[in-house]
Amino acid sequence: MPIKDLSLSAVVAGFVAVLVGFASSVAIVLQAAEAAGATPEIMASWLLALGIGMGATCIGLSWYYKAPIITAWSTPGAALLATSLQGLTINEAVGVFMFAAVLGVIIGISGWFDKLTRLIPLPLASAMLAGILLQFGLSIFTSLQTQLWLVGIMCISYLLAKRLAPRYAILWVLLAGLITVVLQGQFNYHSVILSFTTPVWVTPHWSLSALLGVGLPLLLVTMASQNIPGVAVIRTSGYQTPVSPLITVTAASTLLLAPWGAFSLNLAAITAAICTGPEAHPDKTKRYVAGIAAGVFYLLAGLAGATVVALFAAFPKEMIAALAGLALLGTIGANLAVATAEGEHREAAVITLLVTASGVNFFGIAAAFWGIIAGGITLLLVNGFRRRL
Repeated sequence: MPIKDLSLSAVVAGFVAVLVGFASSVAIVLQAAEAAGATPEIMASWLLALGIGMGATCIGLSWYYKAPIITAWSTPGAALLATSLQGLTINEAVGVFMFAAVLGVIIGISGWFDKLTRLIPLPLASAMLAGILLQFGLSIFTSLQTQLWLVGIMCISYLLAKRLAPRYAILWVLLAGLITVVLQGQFNYHSVILSFTTPVWVTPHWSLSALLGVGLPLLLVTMASQNIPGVAVIRTSGYQTPVSPLITVTAASTLLLAPWGAFSLNLAAITAAICTGPEAHPDKTKRYVAGIAAGVFYLLAGLAGATVVALFAAFPKEMIAALAGLALLGTIGANLAVATAEGEHREAAVITLLVTASGVNFFGIAAAFWGIIAGGITLLLVNGFRRRL
């Protein structure tokens, strides 16, 4: 990576992406591990394996494609596992992870996923992404109810920084939040204990009922709720990175690290949006640095293991919610603009946005998938009917 491409704003974007990713859903990952009967040592190993997997793929893919390719664990997948692994052994759980990963590799190599994403019009993909991110934007203001001074100071810092130093707006928001938390005595540093994580190998066992009942839903949820929105982020940000290799690499990484606890590695959506926008760097050809920075922070977070969990828990949840929302304001606006720009796609895009933002869940499949389905049906029926007229 040339030194001239390095920028503080891109590094900060990578750090915020990791902070938001861990803080927003690490508790769900630990619940999934607990449902499988994991010991505290195995739980820490899960975080280590996930951190290594996300770190290596972020660094490698971002450097190779010169684009901010951000990977993540599957939060919907973790939520599914937290409710589905009851009654299974930890060995059977690892077998489920490997089974879903093998299917993911097949989908990636075959090119099926790439062909599917080409069928989705850009306005619908943008509307789906805006629907996913909308709750994060709203969380800025709902957090004001319980942390008026903290979130208020962060919002004012954001507005002032957008006028005076827009490239470093999120850095100023982060600093303002940290200073306010410390001055108010809300940082619970007593709960933070420094320690490194030791990997724990778990030998996989395969059960047909577990593979069909948990493995297939895990694959479907990951593809529909993570990879499709992840591709939407990449495409709407102006990058034409081929999709099939990304799916193949993340699935293969899951397969390799599954015995140590990597249950599902995939393309990120929400955290990726933090690194692909102009806040990371005004020149989109240099935003790949944010992806590499995120990978480095992922590796450090994975090595720290349980310490990271305690550190994120030491900050007020409102600070993390406001930080994520403010970091995504520009991306939300850009995607709303793309979604509603074309009259031919406007109705379908609005329905995609509303269904996705509603959070509906049918058959264990998250709202992002159903948003695309609803928008696609609307586009087919309305535009098809209009053409006949």
